[in-house]
Amino acid sequence: MAAYAAVAVDVAREDFRQRLDYNAESLVAFEAVLSELAEKQELDYDYEVKLWGGYLGEVLRRRYAGSWEMTQYPGGVAAVPAVEVRGSRLFPLMKVYRRITMGDAESIAAFFDMVTERLGKPAQVN
Repeated sequence: MAAYAAVAVDVAREDFRQRLDYNAESLVAFEAVLSELAEKQELDYDYEVKLWGGYLGEVLRRRYAGSWEMTQYPGGVAAVPAVEVRGSRLFPLMKVYRRITMGDAESIAAFFDMVTERLGKPAQVN
């Protein structure tokens, strides 16, 4: 997923004129990209969700020193990429899919605030 995230940084800069740098502050620009994507008539959802979900997951993984894993989404049958942090599993690809298809009600900022509230301070990396 890190490779998708790296491509997302390039696509955001080249196609959307947004700067993504894996920090929490870049999520405002990230949300702007998702808003533009949601307005497009034709979209390769599989690719876009992996691309932008990979970026959101990398922001979370780096912030909390987590790891990527394939795991079953609650209520689902297929394994999907998730970020494991301190025993919690986060599903950034599912969040991005919901944001693109359901709009502003599925705010990335609100999701990030909820994660921050539940997981606390970022990991201290030396």
